[in-house]
Amino acid sequence: MTTKGFRRRDIVAGLGLVAAMPKMAFAQAGPVKLIAPFPPGGSVDAISRLVQPGLQQRLGTSVIVENRPGGSGSIGANAVAKSAPDGMSWLVVFDTHAVNPTLLPNMPFDSVKDLDPVELIGTAPMVLACHPSRPFKTLADVLAAAKATPGKLTYATIGNGSLGHLAMVLLGKRAGVELTHVPYRGGGPAMNDAVGGHVDLIIGSAALVAPQVAGGLIRPLVQTAAKRISTMPDVPTVLESGYEGFVADAWWGVFAPAGTPKPVVDKFRAALVETIRDPAVNQRLVEQQQVTLALTGPDGFRTFFAEQMKIWGAVVRDNAIKAD
Repeated sequence: MTTKGFRRRDIVAGLGLVAAMPKMAFAQAGPVKLIAPFPPGGSVDAISRLVQPGLQQRLGTSVIVENRPGGSGSIGANAVAKSAPDGMSWLVVFDTHAVNPTLLPNMPFDSVKDLDPVELIGTAPMVLACHPSRPFKTLADVLAAAKATPGKLTYATIGNGSLGHLAMVLLGKRAGVELTHVPYRGGGPAMNDAVGGHVDLIIGSAALVAPQVAGGLIRPLVQTAAKRISTMPDVPTVLESGYEGFVADAWWGVFAPAGTPKPVVDKFRAALVETIRDPAVNQRLVEQQQVTLALTGPDGFRTFFAEQMKIWGAVVRDNAIKAD
């Protein structure tokens, strides 16, 4: 065999090996893990389990959802950050992932250096709502009452440092009002007290608020997205209420351990996007989680994540906010 022929065969074999990398990665021993760093029942767990069957089908291997709650999502994130970059572990995150680097300064990993962005799944607004017994019909009504009685109005959130908490702190600063934060350990307890009228207001993701709004148990006042979502077309945005540039979106995305090979990331991302675009999955994301799809890809997600860390990190620092 000539040297030229040997080199041609070697090159062809090498190209075949590169093309096979994603398949090889996902065919390793053990299932592919989607790490959901929150307990079952929340939006991260729900979205992880919604995409799991489609990923399993498209990747041609077993995919499981593993819940690793705690530390506002940082415990599960740390597990993936310390995992081998072999395509077997993927992290599904919520908006707290951008707050944690500032809120939790002693995390044992670096959110930027130790995890690579894969896909921004989508966003959803926060919604500020009140008990029907309260007189508020608009955001302006709330702010007027807050100015008249500083510190008297209470609002529930899912916890200190949550996006709802930070959004209300930022809004209070811009409006020049003082409201009293009542943190809860999760959306369920917060909503129970809001429905019971034990707090004046609640701010939570549209997914948390929508069922109670539909049942007439709470009244929506304003939403925090850049545009009104289709499921709440009559609820104005904070932008429309006179606060230029004010957007506070809940969001969900997927990260991989830093250094995961690009062909492996590309294979996983393609399977994820195809799954999300499946009509049945898409419908459930919109109707159950109130998600507006983004699907920006790694570069767009990296930019978005950096912006979220900058915005909410500043709110945490400027207001000396501490974790629960």
